[in-house]
Amino acid sequence: MLEGIEFPEDLRKLPQEELDGLASELRRAIINGVSTSGGHLASNLGVVELSIALHYVFDTPSDRIIWDVGHQSYGHKLLTGRKGRFHTLRKYKGISGFPKVSESAYDAFGTGHSSTSISAATGLIEARDAKGEKYKVIAVIGDGAMTAGLAFEGLNHAGQLGKDLIVVLNDNEMSISKNVGALSAYLNRILTGDFYRKFKKETRNFIEGIPKLGGPFAKLAQKLEEHLKGLLLPGVLFEEMGFNYIGPIDGHNIGLLIETFGRIKNSESPMLIHVITKKGRGYEFSEKDPSVFHGIGPFELETGEPLTGGVSYSDVFGRRLLELAGQDPSVVAISAAMKDATGLGPFAEKFPERFYDVGIAEPHAVTFAAGLAMGGMRPVVAIYSTFLQRAYDEIVHDVCLQNLPVVFAVDRAGIVGEDGPTHHGVFDISYLRHIPNLVFMSPKDAAELKAMLFMCLSHDGPSAIRYPRGKAAEAAPCSSFGIGEAEALKDGHDIAIMAIGNCVEPALLASERLKDAGIDAMVLNMRFIKPLDKKLLLYAAKKTRRIITVEDNVLMGGFGSAVMECLNGMANAPAGNGSEAGDLHGIRVMTLGLPDAFIEHGSQKELRGQYGIDEDGIYSAAVSLMREASSPV
Repeated sequence: MLEGIEFPEDLRKLPQEELDGLASELRRAIINGVSTSGGHLASNLGVVELSIALHYVFDTPSDRIIWDVGHQSYGHKLLTGRKGRFHTLRKYKGISGFPKVSESAYDAFGTGHSSTSISAATGLIEARDAKGEKYKVIAVIGDGAMTAGLAFEGLNHAGQLGKDLIVVLNDNEMSISKNVGALSAYLNRILTGDFYRKFKKETRNFIEGIPKLGGPFAKLAQKLEEHLKGLLLPGVLFEEMGFNYIGPIDGHNIGLLIETFGRIKNSESPMLIHVITKKGRGYEFSEKDPSVFHGIGPFELETGEPLTGGVSYSDVFGRRLLELAGQDPSVVAISAAMKDATGLGPFAEKFPERFYDVGIAEPHAVTFAAGLAMGGMRPVVAIYSTFLQRAYDEIVHDVCLQNLPVVFAVDRAGIVGEDGPTHHGVFDISYLRHIPNLVFMSPKDAAELKAMLFMCLSHDGPSAIRYPRGKAAEAAPCSSFGIGEAEALKDGHDIAIMAIGNCVEPALLASERLKDAGIDAMVLNMRFIKPLDKKLLLYAAKKTRRIITVEDNVLMGGFGSAVMECLNGMANAPAGNGSEAGDLHGIRVMTLGLPDAFIEHGSQKELRGQYGIDEDGIYSAAVSLMREASSPV
C-alpha cells in the first residue's frame, strides 16, 4: 500500500480497514531507513497511526500540522512526497531529520528544539484570521515537551484567544492518565459530539438568562461540571486554560483517532486531544529500551546493536564527574531531560539524591543551579550547546553576575552532524566568551577534559567546558596547567596555528604535511577561550608574524575574534607597560571557522571539510597565507 502513496490525497482514497496494514508498512520503512542513516527511531515508531489519522482527516497541506520538536515527523515525511528520498534522510544534501519549510509545503513550521509548536500554531491562526483565510492548525506535542514553560505560555495565550487551535498531546512516557479503554472512548464520543456541545452551550445561556439567579446558578453548574469531569477525566488543567479536553485515547487505534479528529475538525474553540502511544512500538529493541533508540546512529537490524562504537566525550565527562562526586559530597548534577545522552546515567544511579532532571526546562536548570551554588553546593549543568542558548539570560544574570561556582558542561559543541542546523552547537563561543566572570575552555582530548572538570570544580566562580559530539581522543594523563594556560605542541618559525578543542588534532596533522611544503609551522593548543594565554600568544606572534586560528564555531565573535582583539589590545596599549607595541604591528591573522550562516546537515567529516576546518583546510590556508606574506605589496 505504501508503494502507491505519494501524497496524502492518495492516502485518503484508502478504505479505513486497510490503514492498519499501511501502518505496518510505514513502520518497516522507518526502521529500515534509520538502521542505515541513524536518527530518532523510538519516537517516530510511536506516532505512525497518529500520522496516518491526521493526514486522513485533515486537508493537508491546506490544513497545517506543526510537529513540535520534529522527532516524530518521519512517517509524516514518507506520506508527503519524500518516500523516494527517504534513503537520504539526514545525509549530506539529503532530506532533513526534522520538519523544514524549504523542503516541503507539508512542513508548516521548522522545528528542532522542543515545546515551540503551540506558540507557533497560535501565531499562525492569528495570521490566518487577519488575512481572512480558512484552514485548520494542529499542533502535535509530546508529553516531555510539556515540561517546558514555553508550552504552557502558548497554551495560556491560545486559551485566552479562544480560537479553533487543535493541540494533540502525544503521551508516550509520563502516563498522565491510564484511563484508556472502552469507557474512555465512550466518554470521548459524548464529549466531542454536537449534542453535548449544544446542550452545554444552551444550558449555560438558559441559566445565565434567569434574572438574579443566573449568576450563582451558572457558577454552581460550572463547578458541578468540573467536579464531574475531574472524576472521570484528567483534563481539568487544560479546561481551566480554556481548552476543551478530549482523552486519553489509544494512539494506536486508527479508527478511534479518525473518528475523534473527524468529530472535532469543525470545532470553533480550542481543543486538546490526549493520545496515549508506546514509544518504539513495532521494533522489539526500541520497545525494550526507547531511550537508547530515541536518537541513534546506524545499527544492525537483527540485533539492534550500533555499528559504531568508542568512548564519547559525554562518557568521559560522566565517568570523571562520578569520580569527583565521590570525593566531594557537595557536587550535584543537573540535566534537562538528557540524562543518558549527556553521560549522567551512572551519576544518577549512584547518587540519585544528588541528581536532578528538571525536564525540558533549560532556563530553570540554570537558575536552579544558581540557587544550589548560593546554598553552598557545587552544581554541574550538562546541556547541549544548542539547547543552552535557551538559558542565555539566566547564565548572564543569575550565575555570572553573582559570580557563582556553577559548572556548565557544554556538550555537542561545534558541528554535530546529521541533525543539522537546529542542533549544531556553533554559537556557544560567541554567546559565552564575552560574559564577565566566566572562565571558558575546550579540551583537545579525554585527558584534558578530565583535568578541566577537576579545575572547574575547584574554581571559585562560573566556568564552562565545551566539547564535541563523538569519540574522544584518548591520551596519556596531561601535565597540570592553570587557568588560562595554553601549551605549545610544536615549535616553528614560519607560521603559528592556534587551535581550540577538536581542531587541535587536524592542526597537528596539517603541520606535518606542511613540512613537505617547506613550511615550519608552530602549533598551539590554546585550551582556554577565556582567558587567553597572552604570554604564549605574544611569543607566537612575535616569532612567526603569521597566525592561523582554527575553531569549530562561527567566526563572528568566536575564538579567532578573541585572538585578534587580544593582539590589537596589546599593540595599542600605552608605551611603557611592557607591551612592546611596535613589535606587533603588521602581523597577519587568518581565521578559520564557520561562516555567518546556518550550517546544513551532513556527517561531521563532510561538513568540516566543506568549511575548511579539517586537516586539508588548515594545510591549504597555511600555504595560502605564506604565499600572501611573501608576495610584494
